[in-house]
Amino acid sequence: MGFSETVKRVPTAESDVIVGVIDSGIWPESASFSDDGFGPPPKKWKGVCEGGKNFTCNNKLIGARFYPKREEDESARDTIGHGTHTASTAAGNIVKGASFFELAKGNARGGVPSARIAVYKVCGRGGCAAADILAAFDDAIADGVDLLSLSLGSLRSVDFDQDPIAIGSFHALQNGILTSNSAGNSGPKPQTVVSNAPWLLTVAASSTDRRLMDKVVLGNGKTTLGNGVNSFNLNGTKFPVLYGENVSRRCTIDRARLCDEFCVDRSLVKGKIVVCDKATRGEEPFFNDAIGTIMVDDSPRSDVSLIYPFPATQLSKTTGLIVKSYIYATKNPVATILKTESIKDSEAPVVVSFSSRGPNRIVPDIIKPDISAPGVDILAAFSPMGVTSGVAGDNRSANYSILSGTSMSCPHATGAAAYVKTFHPDWSPSAIKSALMTTATTMNATKNPDGEFAYGSGHIDPVKAANPGLVYEALKDDYVKLLCDIGYDSSRVKLIANSSCPESGTKGTARDLNYPSMGAFVGDGKPINLNFTRTITNVGSSNSTYKATVTSDGRIKVTVKPDVLSFKSLNEKKSFVVNVVGDGLQLDDTATGSLVWSDGVHSVRSPIVAYTNFLLLFLPSLKPFHISIPASSKTLALLGFSSIAKNEAVNPKAYPLADAQLTITIHDLIQQAANYKQLKKGANEATKTLNRGISEFVVMAADTEPLEILLHLPLLAEDKNVPYVFVPSKEALGRACGVTRPVIACSVTSNEGSQLKSQILQLKDAIEKLLI
Repeated sequence: MGFSETVKRVPTAESDVIVGVIDSGIWPESASFSDDGFGPPPKKWKGVCEGGKNFTCNNKLIGARFYPKREEDESARDTIGHGTHTASTAAGNIVKGASFFELAKGNARGGVPSARIAVYKVCGRGGCAAADILAAFDDAIADGVDLLSLSLGSLRSVDFDQDPIAIGSFHALQNGILTSNSAGNSGPKPQTVVSNAPWLLTVAASSTDRRLMDKVVLGNGKTTLGNGVNSFNLNGTKFPVLYGENVSRRCTIDRARLCDEFCVDRSLVKGKIVVCDKATRGEEPFFNDAIGTIMVDDSPRSDVSLIYPFPATQLSKTTGLIVKSYIYATKNPVATILKTESIKDSEAPVVVSFSSRGPNRIVPDIIKPDISAPGVDILAAFSPMGVTSGVAGDNRSANYSILSGTSMSCPHATGAAAYVKTFHPDWSPSAIKSALMTTATTMNATKNPDGEFAYGSGHIDPVKAANPGLVYEALKDDYVKLLCDIGYDSSRVKLIANSSCPESGTKGTARDLNYPSMGAFVGDGKPINLNFTRTITNVGSSNSTYKATVTSDGRIKVTVKPDVLSFKSLNEKKSFVVNVVGDGLQLDDTATGSLVWSDGVHSVRSPIVAYTNFLLLFLPSLKPFHISIPASSKTLALLGFSSIAKNEAVNPKAYPLADAQLTITIHDLIQQAANYKQLKKGANEATKTLNRGISEFVVMAADTEPLEILLHLPLLAEDKNVPYVFVPSKEALGRACGVTRPVIACSVTSNEGSQLKSQILQLKDAIEKLLI
């Protein structure tokens, strides 16, 4: 990022910036949030510290609220670690010598270490409720935060009038607050980005120049290199290595090689290293007392290192053959797994595989994501109550941990935006966003084959963003017009912006929005002739002349009129038109170019993308499902959702809980799935479908006693990116499954040619809205 500790700062202005973090809470005692050296909160602060039981704010952490009342401790304290990590990344203090059990040791600091933090806990172990997210936006706006960071989102794209993040962030925009949002972790598949609103700063995740790698040393002296965050030290001791039929007495050899659930025999693997042909968190060998595991899998996400609960590493299949060949050729094979080392990654930054990709499913002419920021192997503050590996039984407690995800890249962008705001406190949210996008470092398309749909405008550069020269601005009315142009009627626009479509005026397209990037979804095989009208504001030198330079990949021709802009004063505006022409593109094809305005000091770059894509479909118009909401929320009154009478007998850990209407829909589809042989009944069977990657969604009964026998399923489902939901009755669930006995859990399974495909997709979308 080019953002060293010695960059120019404005300490007094930075101390007045308040960063709001809507997440899973915070660990207030962390050194990253100490208020040593901080004065009183800024006078503009109107918020409170309502952190709950045993929770104290200070002059660094100036505000806290919590919303999900299902947490046993009923406080804003983070018991997961996610919110603590994101808050410290955005605005944590400088903490020297931070590490994860001596790994990645160094100075940990946020983007704006002198800024203040206000936290809004909306997420618990069961997820994040839409109602809580909206209430948090309301409070954060009223409290007086300057920026908001949300490292959360749905599993799939949601129409703006159904998306609490899109709605809440629009209200924040109206109050001068820029919201940064994670792009999602469903890449590298196209159209997986879930943060699609043009008023959001959507952040992709890219690698850093530090990779965390593990070495496996075999008994024959050969060493292999794999991925993993392994804090354990075996002191070079070599242990027996098992694979295949030597791992299990009760499963087929194929399942034994995968280390499938219930296929690892404790009596065989205890005290040994197990080789598995599947990338997991190492649960089965760990639960059965193995000393470690070597996973051999060409997972598409092999460019990231995960924390494991014991010595473990993931090898590619090619490298894994070295290990297997040694095992087959040796009577008593042995090996050891070394503690993780940091190595230099000269290829960085590269957008990581898991980072969700565009195109934008809601507004195809708006390029998403907007920008890329570091999101791999990020060391930041953590909750000592959090499970570092996410595996039950891993009892380590850490004050700092290493996480990867667009959840980690989002607060990097928030910190960068806050840094820009310290120099330009009066800039609008769109001006700050423009500065970040137009000054981003151009990324290598060869290393990032998805191009702008992977990284947007490029890799973030906060220092250059503080002095962009020119900015593209868009205000509330511009976004309202866009909503009307893409087909939202006044009733839907009111849900988002509390405004209506103009009664008269020319209907345009999304390409008319004054956006820093320029995108267009075009018909395949048809000649291209596009115009983008843009207006830029001079924020550099009062007397300056900018000249345009255009580039393209040869399949489109880009021209600009006028191609010279002369400014006589600050904040002066100039308009221009970009024309893009071409012979046409084939199906699933993309043509790219760029426009750069330069005065010799500033370079203001906008990517240009024209594309066809046979996968691109607007989301179907789904009948809204009712969700439970608190009647007191100001914003929610605009949404038209029905409240649900609360059932006090329902275990609060049964989250999310379907309402009566959704329960009927779920039961109906389960009944049909049983007829089509797409249903697995019981907690064990549901677990198997998740591990095998064949589950469409999981349903659990909220009246299960004790409920704890089911609570591994939500965690596993989240890890596998599968929606899950609770229904009130195990008796009713059993009837829906076609049996006379109670059923506590079931899983609807995949079948590519199923007649239920569209119904399953619609129901998954409805369930995911409860999990947002």
